[in-house]
Amino acid sequence: MTDRPPPRPDWTFQLVDTLEKVFADERPAPMAAGTPLSGFLGETLSVQLAYLPPATESLSVLGTLHPRVDGPLAHLVQVSTVELVPCALVAFDGHDDGYLRDSPGLYPDLLRPVPSGTPVRPAVGYWQSLWFDVEVSDPALAGRHDLRLSVADADGATLFTATIEVVVHPVELPALDIVNTHWLHADSLAEYHDVPVFSEEHWDLLDAYLGAAARMRVNSVLTPTWTPPLDTAVGSARTPVQLVDITPDGGGYAFDFGLLGRWLGLCRKHRIATVEIAHLFTQWGATATPAIYVRTPAGIERRFGWDVPATDPRYRALLAQLLPALRAYLAEHWDGGVLFHISDEPREHMLPDYRAARAVVEDLLAGATVVDALSDFEFARSGAVDTPIVATNHVQEFLDHGLSPWVYYCVSQHRDVANRFIGLPSLRNRVLGRQLFVAGAPGFLHWGFNFWAAQYSTRPIDPFTDTSSGGAFPAGDPFIVYPGPDGQPWLSIRYRVFAQAMDDHRALQLLRDLTDAATARATVDQGGTLGYATFSYDREHYLRSRREVDAAIMTELARRDGSPAPGTLTATSRPGGGTAD
Repeated sequence: MTDRPPPRPDWTFQLVDTLEKVFADERPAPMAAGTPLSGFLGETLSVQLAYLPPATESLSVLGTLHPRVDGPLAHLVQVSTVELVPCALVAFDGHDDGYLRDSPGLYPDLLRPVPSGTPVRPAVGYWQSLWFDVEVSDPALAGRHDLRLSVADADGATLFTATIEVVVHPVELPALDIVNTHWLHADSLAEYHDVPVFSEEHWDLLDAYLGAAARMRVNSVLTPTWTPPLDTAVGSARTPVQLVDITPDGGGYAFDFGLLGRWLGLCRKHRIATVEIAHLFTQWGATATPAIYVRTPAGIERRFGWDVPATDPRYRALLAQLLPALRAYLAEHWDGGVLFHISDEPREHMLPDYRAARAVVEDLLAGATVVDALSDFEFARSGAVDTPIVATNHVQEFLDHGLSPWVYYCVSQHRDVANRFIGLPSLRNRVLGRQLFVAGAPGFLHWGFNFWAAQYSTRPIDPFTDTSSGGAFPAGDPFIVYPGPDGQPWLSIRYRVFAQAMDDHRALQLLRDLTDAATARATVDQGGTLGYATFSYDREHYLRSRREVDAAIMTELARRDGSPAPGTLTATSRPGGGTAD
């Protein structure tokens, strides 16, 4: 019998844009030829290089890959491998047709950083991807540049090379002018890394993760003044992460806000503009009190929790002292925004309990902004909540009444609207930025920046092996970052694309400020049809329309100051160029 040659003797490479997900068993759609990476100072511009190894039965035959970047921006490039993660629950039964896939399997999501000079070890037999990020903050490097990407084998032979134009416009986008909050879970950081709560190791983790959140344009952070009573099984408690030290003092209480002050310092460091005080009552009904701990001569004691009703006079007595003291401390030590929460996600039949809980603190929150995630219009109509945060699949009734509220999405928003589940196309993540702008929404909330726990916080999970919180949520809902081994967060495709969505919003803000809101909206609203449940599935639409927004900005800036038209923007190079590998 004559040996037949392998059916795939060569490496296959293909440039891919960041709205394409590279699955192991499917050739990805190519990036549009000649498309530049373009954006403004401080934006992260990204591209993927997908590759399929030659057919072989031996991993050693493949050797290692050595990615290299050349050009004046090479020193600013971070290379990552796109890693497959296990997704047991991808989509609920009855989902819409917009999912990429709905079966359990390995899906591309994790971005594992490749240290400079480190080779990449490919796997046998399936499509894989490298992810390249470049961020330019130095105005001297604004302009048009060529970025040359190449891949060599272990012997130095070049397997692939391509040149991509990078256009960096010489201005910064304005800060995001809406509230963007993704809830950081301080307990998950301590549990996963096995460090004591508020130890120096824990503070280092909080610093790193708050920084990562800020780079995703998060500008508001859930602040554990007491352990947030969220996703907690009735009768149980999460690992305490209480920033406010409470000591019984005669007939009342004394408070130490030292840890809160340190938290606020990290918020200032990362330019987070708003703090959200932990919810004052339990989730899904506001029937009980949070787990609040006090310092006694015998040690730390839990004094409140599921066993203490929301309207218990003892809790009112605590809050009558704590909330005025907390508000006075924040007024003196924090110059940003402050948001208070009553209870998360009360349903229609829970309105009486929500009202009763609100009455406990009504006078103590006079003049404060109270926001809560809820979807029944009666809460807003009756004035039970000042600022409703409405699920995107329930927002139409609010819009019909002339309100454009904050919005959120999570596990239940799995049909017809934007979301960031791993099984969804990335465009359904990115569309959110323009949806929020066109709707005039003042804020967005997501509950899971790093919830590395099973549903109801019954146990910690390993996010590298469980992306669904023990099978409760569609993969990717509970977190958008992974715990790197050095205490630094590892990002995901979804993180990068969500940041792009917020940068789209910032670009639209700038165009609006230079022209008017109607002009800015017209560039992205699909002829007036864009809504929370109506959006394009054309991947190129998002990339093209963003370039059109940028071009309109640069044209208007040029008109105002007499500068050359955007097409004549000249490149600025570092002497000698640069390389990254």
